Order: sequence, then C-alpha cells, then structure tokens
Amino acid sequence: MQEITLNNKDLLIMNLVHYFVTEKNYNPIILHGIEDEVWLENMNGDYRVVRIVGHYIHNNEQLKYDKFKVKQIIKKLKVKTLSLSLNTLTIYTDLGDSVSLTKDKYSNSVYVNNMENINNNTLIEIFPDIVEKTNYKEEGIELFVKITEDMNKNNLEKSTKLGKIFQTRRPVITYTIMSLCILAFLMMYILGGGSENVATLIMFGANYKELVVNHHEYYRVFTCMFLHIGIAHLFANMYSLYILGPQVENFFGKWKYLFIYLISGICGSLLTLGFSNSVSAGASGAIFGLMGALLYFGYHYRVYLSNALVNQLLPVIFVNLGISLIIPSISLSAHVGGLVGGIISSMVVGVPEEKNNADRINGIITLTIYLGFIIYLGFFR
Repeated sequence: MQEITLNNKDLLIMNLVHYFVTEKNYNPIILHGIEDEVWLENMNGDYRVVRIVGHYIHNNEQLKYDKFKVKQIIKKLKVKTLSLSLNTLTIYTDLGDSVSLTKDKYSNSVYVNNMENINNNTLIEIFPDIVEKTNYKEEGIELFVKITEDMNKNNLEKSTKLGKIFQTRRPVITYTIMSLCILAFLMMYILGGGSENVATLIMFGANYKELVVNHHEYYRVFTCMFLHIGIAHLFANMYSLYILGPQVENFFGKWKYLFIYLISGICGSLLTLGFSNSVSAGASGAIFGLMGALLYFGYHYRVYLSNALVNQLLPVIFVNLGISLIIPSISLSAHVGGLVGGIISSMVVGVPEEKNNADRINGIITLTIYLGFIIYLGFFR
C-alpha cells in the first residue's frame, strides 16, 4: 500500500475548510480554472465569501495581481447571487516576508500559517470560536479521516435538507383554489347573467369602490379574487396558477402558501380601490403575489436557483407588468399590489429551513405599514 502523507499546510487548509463548512454553514463555490484555492459562501455570514489560498505569494506585486483576480471573480459572483456587495475574507497560508496585507472597503485579508499561533492572529477577532472548534485530539492521518467524515456527514445533512425543500408534493391548496374559481365562474352563468354581466359580478362579490368604501362591503376585497370576467380571463389566470401555485406550495408548505396567496390577493384588491372606480375581479393580484413569493424564496436560495431566477422568473414578472401598462383593461395596481404583498407576506412566514426571527418580525412590521398605506389610498385618498 502507498503511504499517505500530509504536510502542515494541507492539514491547516483542511482544518479551516472543516471549520467554515461544519461550524459556520459555508458552502463550496465551484470555480473553473482556479487552482490551490478554496472558495466558500454563506449569504448570511459576516463575510459572505471566504477564500482560502494555498499557493505561495512571494511579493506585493503578486499580491496585487491576486487581488485584481479576486475582484473580477467577485463581480461575476455578484451577478450570479443577485448581490450588490459580497464582503470577502481571504485567508493566505503561505506569504513571503516582504508581503504586507491591507484591508479595503469590501474585503479583508489575513495570514495564517498554522493553527497553533492562531491566538495571535486577527482571524480570531473575526471568528472568536475558531480555536475552540478546531482543537482536535487527532493528528496526522487520523485528523484527515475525522475531517473527511465530518464534512461528508455535513454534506449529507445539507443534501437531505435541500431534497426535502425541493421534493414534489401534491398541490392540494392550488387545486382547491382553482376548483373554487371554476365553480364560481359556472355559478355566475347558472344563477346570473354570466361572468361578463356587471350586475352578476356585483352579486357574486366583485370589487367595486362605491360598495366597499361607502357601503362597507369589505368582503369584496376577498371574494373578488375568485371571480373572473370572461373565459379568456379565467383560462389565463388558471393556467398561471397551475404553473406557479404548485411550486410555491412545495417550497413554503400548504398553510404558508395559503397565507401568501390570500394576503397577496387582498393587497391587490385594496390597491385597486385607490386607482379605479370600476368593477374588478380576478386572481391576478394573488398570482403576482406567488411570483413575489418565488422571488423572495429564490433570493434566499439564489446559490442554487440564480439561473432560473435571472433567466426565467424576473423576465416573466417584467413582461407581465409591461402588458399591464399597455392593455387598459388589465389592472396594473392589482398586479403591483399583489407582487409587493407576496414578497412581504413571504418574509412574514419565512423560507423553509431558515429560522430568522428578525426577518419575520421585520416582515410583520412591513406588512402592517403596507396594509395601512394601501388602505389609506383606497378609503381616504
């Protein structure tokens, strides 16, 4: 058998990678053409990107080129992760004596050549628990085995978590909402004059400012999202709901999804009151809320969904908002109101597997302010 030998630098890099992956929830970034470097990301970390450099930097000119290269990579990562800034920490493990490290606005650099003297290093100021969490009893090949096993276990746990989030479930709530919309459409023909008859729409609960504001029929901001004006309107919204609904229901779960859908629809209805005196109906405000929910979810999981977010979801949102501007019969206010409501209500319920109470509290406060604002526009402006 061939004996495996590890030098001190290899063990140091493995130690650091193990700490950031298992203790600080960083994930590896795959970069092509980059050798002797490990790039890690955590969008919720103090440093969103941690870079561990194994190759030798022998002078300041080489360091200057290294920083230039990093800036170019960070620019690409900003686009991929939809980030305005990526605070970056570079950990050098092999520097020449003449090399001097400097800190700039968005990046920091430290030099660590072994774990034993880390107490005297600025890295412990950034991550105070790093000594405690890397104080292993094992040495040499035993430490290598332990680190490898721990990282494999961590990767398995993350894969299991992601598999749970992205697994396909039966979209019961989506199908229920679609059934209610179709049933309401049929009932308008059976019991009234059809879905395009104004009197029938009002009888079934369409949104109408005169009745909502002056006659206090507040239920209309809710019931109108299950009504549609004409078969084309129904088909377009049901098709959109059939495409978007199962995704949001899978990602957030049934009851959070229902909350997002209803709040988004109500927000669209309320904002419509502020800009229209006509009879209005439709699920489009709620459907735009689902787009907002996917946008919020995709932002939190943008490392995995960045291409879908940039290439698919954002263009769909912009195109649909553009159509709302061009065609007078389509309510832009309902779409905008629902879109914003969907983003904020997603913040309230939170994305799965991420327990961030601060974001949820901010979401509740923002939703309260937003509802107050659109109620003021609809009822008092």
